[in-house]
Amino acid sequence: MKKKLPKTILKKMADYPPFYQKVWKACADIPKGQVRTYGWIAKRVGSPGSARAVGQALGKNPFAPTVPCHRVVGVNGKMTGYSGKGGVAAKRKLLRKEGAIL
Repeated sequence: MKKKLPKTILKKMADYPPFYQKVWKACADIPKGQVRTYGWIAKRVGSPGSARAVGQALGKNPFAPTVPCHRVVGVNGKMTGYSGKGGVAAKRKLLRKEGAIL
């Protein structure tokens, strides 16, 4: 199910590289309480093997929490970096609050 992003955010996204836009849109589709991996997003945007680039794009996400980058984890649910205030601990707290099982 594709989440419809607000027009204001879509307009602002146009100022960023196309790859970032694809990553952020795929991330926005992750349902509350669920997680996906960086590799899953890489495949979804048509760039398998670019998990690190996905991480870089999410690290520059200016649209949180509408684009919920905290829902993206490493392989096997491993907590990885989080550029928001509080780092990985904040990411874990957000996911628990949403009911994600990790």
